[in-house]
Amino acid sequence: MSWLYLVIAGLFEIGFTTCLKLSNNFSNFRWSIGFVLCISLSFYFLNKAIQHIPMGTAYAVWTGIGAVGTAILGIVLFQEPAAFWRVFFITTLIASLVGLKLVAS
Repeated sequence: MSWLYLVIAGLFEIGFTTCLKLSNNFSNFRWSIGFVLCISLSFYFLNKAIQHIPMGTAYAVWTGIGAVGTAILGIVLFQEPAAFWRVFFITTLIASLVGLKLVAS
């Protein structure tokens, strides 16, 4: 269950980074509220996850999910570049996250 909490926390991290961009420096009230909600839920679920997953592993996976998801959303929604090396390193980050899950005790 802790790994599920960690994935949910990572998804909310993607949500808060996306809301942060769309809030336009917190001038858009709705996206600003979305940011506060997502960041609060992200930390809530991260806190639940680290009760049973080593903190270093959980933090690395949480930030990795957020980084990969945010990068992919940037490419899809905000027309950020999808150059070969960028996609390559996003893929290696995903492989690292899977590796951390496999070696976690």
